[in-house]
Formats: sequence, C-alpha cells, structure tokens
Amino acid sequence: MHLKILRDIREALLSELSAARIIPKAQKPLGVGAAGDKTFPVDRIAEDIVISGFESSGLPFTVVSEEYGIRELNGGGKKVLIDPIDGSKNAISGLPFYCTSIAIAGGDTIGSIETGYVINLINGDEFLAERGRGAFLNNEPISAQKGDELFILAYEAQNPGRDIPAILPLLSASRRTRCLGATALDLSYLAYGSISVFITPAPSRSFDFGAGWLLVKEAGGIITDLSGNSLEGIKIGLEKSTPILASGNAGLHRKALDILSSTSA
Repeated sequence: MHLKILRDIREALLSELSAARIIPKAQKPLGVGAAGDKTFPVDRIAEDIVISGFESSGLPFTVVSEEYGIRELNGGGKKVLIDPIDGSKNAISGLPFYCTSIAIAGGDTIGSIETGYVINLINGDEFLAERGRGAFLNNEPISAQKGDELFILAYEAQNPGRDIPAILPLLSASRRTRCLGATALDLSYLAYGSISVFITPAPSRSFDFGAGWLLVKEAGGIITDLSGNSLEGIKIGLEKSTPILASGNAGLHRKALDILSSTSA
C-alpha cells in the first residue's frame, strides 16, 4: 500500500519538476520553512506534491517536513519524514544533483523507520529500503562496498571554514573526495556501493538522513555519529540532532572512526 503511494508521488514529482531545468539563481526565496532554512518555489512545489499524495491515500499519517513542519493527515498516524528537495542550493544553482527524501516510521525515533525512499529528481532513480527486506535501486537489489579501502569519501560542509578542518585527516586518507550537496543522495549512492564513506560533521535533522539511514543499513553498511554511537534512539523532529558518519561496511567504519579519534585526541 505504501509503495504505491510513494511511486505515485515519484511520477508526479518527475512530471512536474523535470519539465524544465531551473535557471541558475532565478528563484527567489518565499520565506523561511519550519526547520529554519529558506524556502524556494521548487521546495514548495515538491512538498505540496508529496503531502497531497499521502493525504489523498485516505490513510492516517503525521507529516514531519522541512518546509511545512508537523501536520496530521486523515487524523494522524505513522510518521512521514519529508525533505521535499534535498540539495535545494544545487537545484536553484542549476547543479543536477538533488532529490526528494521520504521515510515512514512506526514510532518516534530513527530506529522505528520502516521504509526509506529517495528519488533522484534528475535521472528518476528510485532508491527503496524496507526494514528487513533489503535495499534496491530501480527494483534491483543493491549492497554497499565490501572492501575496506577508502576509494571515494563524500562529505557535506555546511560551514566550510569550520567543518573541513575538522575532517581533513579523513579526507586526506581517501583516494578521492566529493562534496555533492545532497545528504540523502550521498547515503543512497553509498548504499549502492559508489561511495565508501560519507561524513557530515555539522548536526543534521531526522528528515535529512532518515531514508538514507535505512538504505545504508539494509545495504549492509554502518551509520552512526562521529563517535560511533547508534542513531536509532534519536527522536524524530524538526531540530538538528546529530552529525553523521556512514560507511560501506564495519571495517571501513572502524578505519574512519580511528582516523577521526586519533586526530581529536
């Protein structure tokens, strides 16, 4: 039932948002969303499509969304974590790397997430994870990196002057680094095996990483905070809660944690 809702939303998003490329810097902010970031027209369009999709299903959901905030649909029920456009700055700058991220949770914590769904809004790729059933790209099973070599490390730097020095030793230990600008897609492609390790040293919100958290776990990867602590007990909400370190496997994760701990000691 939920998968049909998600795929109907995907079709609507791709139809509405893929019709024309966004002219770089042409969009002006509409205001500030519930999570404190600027809201652009593309954010509002995507959010309206996603919320409408869940509401029209007739099923009870409680939406937790970057722009709108918290809203009960059809009486309220399972939580739906929505980042309508993850990578908004890429989108408004004309950079083709952004997505819609949706997670469905049966409870109030990250550990209660049952479904993770990420739509690459440029090429239509569908990343899906269901708890206990694995992770998939366009219906094909996927798995994270098996070996422990740091081939590609992706990172997010909300404040480059502060964030990059904090993780520079880990960046230096990698063969290649990428700052792609959309956390949910970073985690999705880590689950696919394209990225060895992903790190964001600044606190992220539950809707930023909720879907990606399940994708990484179901693909065999590891995702924690920068000290190796589990994210499962983190409360679902609008506030920034935790930095993130994700790796393709346990060996890679230990290596990354060792580098981070040795430089912070």
